[in-house]
Amino acid sequence: MTLIHYEPWGLAGRLQRTFEQVLANTLARADAADASVAWIPSVDVHEEPERFVVRADLPGVDAKDIEITAEDGVLTLRGARGSEKTEQHDGVTRVERVAGRFLRRFTLPETAQTDAISAKQTNGVLEVSIPKQTKPEPRRIKIDAA
Repeated sequence: MTLIHYEPWGLAGRLQRTFEQVLANTLARADAADASVAWIPSVDVHEEPERFVVRADLPGVDAKDIEITAEDGVLTLRGARGSEKTEQHDGVTRVERVAGRFLRRFTLPETAQTDAISAKQTNGVLEVSIPKQTKPEPRRIKIDAA
């Protein structure tokens, strides 16, 4: 009889190592100024008939601390969340919210109209609206008889 060693969490461990490696490589490729990223906000991206929408959860981040750029087909969201004062009571302090710089980049589709991108922030959620370019109608070409 052959005994086989069963490792139920092996796949999860490999997946976690792969994810950490991809994340490390992504951050390593960021600009030198962006290498100090402290946290990565959660983002939802979806497409509507007339626009693309990017929604980022940025609680505690003022609109003046957010920079949005669209350059060379890449949408970049960057900024910083400041830390709050913490008071220590009975020798115990617990802080779970991360403060510091954040960065997210997205490749824009060819149909994105980058000169008309708009953004608004409501209740800690940043919504970036990227209008689509209108598709040119096919043009029928007349053939001249010689």
